[in-house]
Amino acid sequence: MSAAIFAFPEMLAQAEALGRRCAVPVHPVGVRQFPDGESLITAPAHGAHTALLLRSLDDPNAKLVELLLASAALRDGGVRRVILIAPYLAYMRQDMAFHPGEAVSQRVIGGLLAQWFDGVVTVDPHLHRIERLNQAIPGIPALALSAAPALVAALAEELDTATVLVGPDSESRPWVESIAAPLGLHVLVGEKVRHGDRAVTLELPGISAVRDRPALLVDDVISSGTTLIACADLLRAAGASGIEAVATHALASPADMARMAAAGISCIRATDATTHPAATIPLARVLADAIRAAGWLETP
Repeated sequence: MSAAIFAFPEMLAQAEALGRRCAVPVHPVGVRQFPDGESLITAPAHGAHTALLLRSLDDPNAKLVELLLASAALRDGGVRRVILIAPYLAYMRQDMAFHPGEAVSQRVIGGLLAQWFDGVVTVDPHLHRIERLNQAIPGIPALALSAAPALVAALAEELDTATVLVGPDSESRPWVESIAAPLGLHVLVGEKVRHGDRAVTLELPGISAVRDRPALLVDDVISSGTTLIACADLLRAAGASGIEAVATHALASPADMARMAAAGISCIRATDATTHPAATIPLARVLADAIRAAGWLETP
């Protein structure tokens, strides 16, 4: 067998969809928790030469050790090549020490993954001062895919052509424009000043364009929702007829989801990069196309 997908329990639905796209078998990774908090990981190789190990790294502190144990088990079982498919990749934001004594998490986690895997695939990683993922994960193929094709496919048949796509800040501009262009929609991008984890000041140049029109907020990650709420407040005041949101990654807690709903964001959707309740847009085609193009379905 040349390749197979190995998936942790929470990602089995995504793994089955990816397996159908790649025409390869899917095998679950066994996880058992001991009373002391340690994990027993079981990952028989099933004769595969290449293991596509699927796990998103939301809640990364709990998942990273189990991921490394699975990689080791697969190699011990005879797998020649282990490729990490992590649709959401954590710890990419901090690429420098902002204060004395801080660890540069991107460098630490990127280096760790480079040691344990023969390739990494992720979707819309949150990179700041670097342009390419292989600058954070050196020495192995590191693919940063765009979720735009999946988002466009999900939105194309249902969006009102009067919809205004809104990016809450300058960092969201690439995602907004990559979705707006094929759909032919108007774009607004906010200007944000952050005062803390949950305090931002926001301006939306050209916001008068949303009067009596639906607005769709677009971002890469929805976490606390603070920025989206600030943006929604401006859109409501400007007369938007409705406000929804779409993102690559949904990480928000139930309390934060409720806060966004109370702010007038009537629907929030994201890709199935995570197992969040809002994660309903499949990434299987985007991932399968990249895996196939990289040659990882062939025997090494």
